[in-house]
Amino acid sequence: MPMQQYHRIASAFPQLRSPERRIRDFREIYLPFAPESAAAQSSRCIQCGVPFCSVHCPLHNNIPDWLKLTAEGRLREAYEMAASTNTFPEICGRICPQDRLCEGSCVAEQADFGTITIGAVEKYITETAWENGWIEPFTPAEELPHSIGIIGSGPAGLAAAERLRRAGCRVTVYDRHDRVGGLLIYGIPNFKLDKQVVARRQEQYEASGIVFHTGVAVDAESFAELRRKHDALLIATGVYKARELEIPGAEKQGIVAALDFLITGNRRDFGDDVPRFTSGELNAKGRKVVVIGGGDTAMDCVRTAVRQGARSVTCLYRRDRENMPGSA
Repeated sequence: MPMQQYHRIASAFPQLRSPERRIRDFREIYLPFAPESAAAQSSRCIQCGVPFCSVHCPLHNNIPDWLKLTAEGRLREAYEMAASTNTFPEICGRICPQDRLCEGSCVAEQADFGTITIGAVEKYITETAWENGWIEPFTPAEELPHSIGIIGSGPAGLAAAERLRRAGCRVTVYDRHDRVGGLLIYGIPNFKLDKQVVARRQEQYEASGIVFHTGVAVDAESFAELRRKHDALLIATGVYKARELEIPGAEKQGIVAALDFLITGNRRDFGDDVPRFTSGELNAKGRKVVVIGGGDTAMDCVRTAVRQGARSVTCLYRRDRENMPGSA
């Protein structure tokens, strides 16, 4: 399919599941792109000389290149191009704030032709790669003697583990939780990121020789032991500490941190027994819920509370709606 079709083909995103269905479950909200839709949307790319989508991507992904390959039906090459700069294109395609990064910087969008739907295509080509068996365990070209320990199995820890293992290092990952994935598993609700998406990457990495140890809370004593055991350690523990509300009454009962609420909800989705949910402390059902903040985490809390059956949900934000940092 020829490129630069932005003025002939309208910008279109994958179809959303209806709100009536979405509020009843925690399944992902977008339906998959059809192959012809992915090709058509990719063909809208202008193929800019200076690709602002790539410039404003934190990973500097080669976006125009894999859009062109997708438009031409060369999906395996498109995936390989996307994966060359991105460890988890299927995850970034789902949860990156494209409207503030690549898609928001798209020249077609700035010219009022509508953005190229980059995130949806990124998800599509990677899901196609999984379906066709193009993503397999990997073997380093050379096994090195270096032993690397990584503390934390969130996106940073997993990405580092993958790159180090491909380079030939022996890699062991430690995490305090009982599942691998960090905030990908426990911080992001299923309606944005189905947990099987993370689990299949773990399976690929384990088959490639990466070793995972869960339920390991590293303290000063065990840290010293890990220093002796490995040639190098990478600390990738993430950001779990909540920002304190510096207002009177912030310490009262019924005021909870966002991550406590989201982690509890995600554990319930796994079928875990979570006493703070069972007791009603972190269960929004039948309650009047107020969420303070306007970012993506706040929106996750709003949407989780609605799905849990809250009587009402109100979001409070200090600025106006146009300046809310959460993805539209």
